[in-house]
Amino acid sequence: MADEGNILTDLGNGANGNPGEGNGSDTQPTIGLISQYVKDLSVENPNAPQSYQWSDQPQLDVQFNIQSNQIDGEVHEVALKVTCIAKASQGTAYIVEATYCGLIGIRNVPEAQSHAFLFAEAPRILFPFLRRVVGDAVRDAGYAPLLLDPIDFAGLYQQQMEQRRREGGQPPAGEA
Repeated sequence: MADEGNILTDLGNGANGNPGEGNGSDTQPTIGLISQYVKDLSVENPNAPQSYQWSDQPQLDVQFNIQSNQIDGEVHEVALKVTCIAKASQGTAYIVEATYCGLIGIRNVPEAQSHAFLFAEAPRILFPFLRRVVGDAVRDAGYAPLLLDPIDFAGLYQQQMEQRRREGGQPPAGEA
């Protein structure tokens, strides 16, 4: 992630790309990934070691949630949360809950575009890293690694925004 430092530097540069020129003359739209990290990870293996002997293929329930919190005027934390529960007829094999976050810097971008970035593009960027964390956690619990299917975050975002328009509502302030 060598470019992360450059993105942070770019957010501090002025309109001509010169550090220290941020005296209000910076009017160019800028969005960048500053940092990314695992915020929370929980792995439960409630029926081990018996669950390793079960012959039934477990049914998997996967739930996603996206949240965005403004840290300061130009920095937002986007949290991509996933809960994976594998159940067989004998009981629960495993539960993995993970929250993977990214700090996103946004400057001089209209609210509609920044909202779309925070709830569609940022999750798309973060998802492969969350996918790896979850796969490793399931493997480390003693099961075959779980490879989450790719998600069309932009398509889901558009569907949610269209549904909200039909219902006469406004875009959500911090959760999708």
